[in-house]
Amino acid sequence: MAVTGVSGNSLFYRVVVSQSYPTKLVKFASVPLELQQLPRKPLCCSCDDSSSSLSSFTALSTETPPDGYRRNVGICLINSSKKKIFAATRIHIPYTWQMPQGGADEGEDLINAALRELREETGVTSAEFLAETPYWLTYDFPLKVKQKLNRRWGTNYKGQAQKWFLFKFTGKEEEINLLGDGSEKPEFNEWRWMFPEQVLERAVDFKKPVYEQVLKIFSPYILTDADERNCFERRKARINFRRQGRKFYTLKQ
Repeated sequence: MAVTGVSGNSLFYRVVVSQSYPTKLVKFASVPLELQQLPRKPLCCSCDDSSSSLSSFTALSTETPPDGYRRNVGICLINSSKKKIFAATRIHIPYTWQMPQGGADEGEDLINAALRELREETGVTSAEFLAETPYWLTYDFPLKVKQKLNRRWGTNYKGQAQKWFLFKFTGKEEEINLLGDGSEKPEFNEWRWMFPEQVLERAVDFKKPVYEQVLKIFSPYILTDADERNCFERRKARINFRRQGRKFYTLKQ
């Protein structure tokens, strides 16, 4: 279960995933000013269930996909600097941003399914595998979304069970093509590299609890400005230490 709260400009989620995973409080930094440049989601959007508040959405973690949920893979693609994440807007839902995802066939190798979805939706084939979530994450569809998608798919899914994979983009940006590889209809109409806080802020509400957990799990692989400052200070300290060592050796000689 995920419960949201706000302290100042910072967004909190309290996540209770199962007895195996203890309750944790995770704080994300204040949303950068760059967010003001992104298109705002209108109060009423065809993808939302306006009767639901964010606090009513939950994310459940399980070792296997539960019955009644569509098997799905999610892709967190970070850029070469390991600071930003690929996010895009759907063609028919231009005011919300998301990471690539898609259905996995029964028996299909999940990492291959993730690479296939990445190629189909973004054209990207230059990607280095870094990590995956250790368990499945599920979310329920809001009522309107559930009715719309189940009509399209001819199914009766409650929501989606997702296994998430982290990749680093190793190609040139010219490789990114929202027409995909031509095997499926295009799904996205705009893409950007975003900081993790931006991805979470701009996601549709019912996906936010899952996104929060995904970003928390993958956070050791995603650099922040503080990480860079710490690396710089450590490099400087090592250089100074070596200089002092050489100086001492020269004086001793």
